[in-house]
Amino acid sequence: MFVQRHAIITTLTLIHYSGIANRIWALSQMQLGQSRLAKVSGLSFSRLMGSGGGNGFSLLPNFGVFALVGEWKDRSAADDFFGRNEWYAEVSRRSDRRITFFLEATMAHGAWGGDNPFTPHPDRYDPDEPVAVITRATIYPSKLPDFWRYVPATSRSVDDYPERRLSVGIGEYPVFMQATFSVWTSGRAMTEFAYAGQHHRRVVALTRRRGWYKEELFSRFRIREIVGKWPDFSPPPGVVVGPHFVAQKR
Repeated sequence: MFVQRHAIITTLTLIHYSGIANRIWALSQMQLGQSRLAKVSGLSFSRLMGSGGGNGFSLLPNFGVFALVGEWKDRSAADDFFGRNEWYAEVSRRSDRRITFFLEATMAHGAWGGDNPFTPHPDRYDPDEPVAVITRATIYPSKLPDFWRYVPATSRSVDDYPERRLSVGIGEYPVFMQATFSVWTSGRAMTEFAYAGQHHRRVVALTRRRGWYKEELFSRFRIREIVGKWPDFSPPPGVVVGPHFVAQKR
């Protein structure tokens, strides 16, 4: 697959930390790291997020897994960050597992922090190609008990779907700012799950009827390349897979 280098590109990186000291440092970066990211050249949007326990969709946090989402002016800017940025070099030293998905948006509806950070190219969507999906929502505090009563069953139902290669629950803040990242063998398979899955259809209907979300975003992406590895994840056929970046100081 040809990787286009001079076009807007999105990255999502999953990072695993072991040991108390490294996990405390990672947690501190939820605030401190964002200010460092704001100064990165070519990075127009970024979010550092934690994850939930179990399969990621839990009220209990997982202090070992964190995520970084970035929107870059082009692939070269992203490569420069992962290969040469001092902050990410420390992330690499402190973590024991990392995987980065290089993505191209084909659909993006809604807002994240008041704006839609992704620039979609609907003409580049092929339902037979592998896709990744990022969803994100801010839940009204008064709606939290109702929302969390239904989410666990829906998250468990996706685990049994064979065309799903990865799904993880992430978020900027526990409980009320939730996001998901998932990888599917094809766009067609993802759509079939969305419309055929009993639990998923029920939650979609409840979302509309009960007005859980103050803000929400649904975005779908082509997978341009995957760099690194992640436990229990097998990349969909046809996707370019590269080794870990070796981060170096400038």
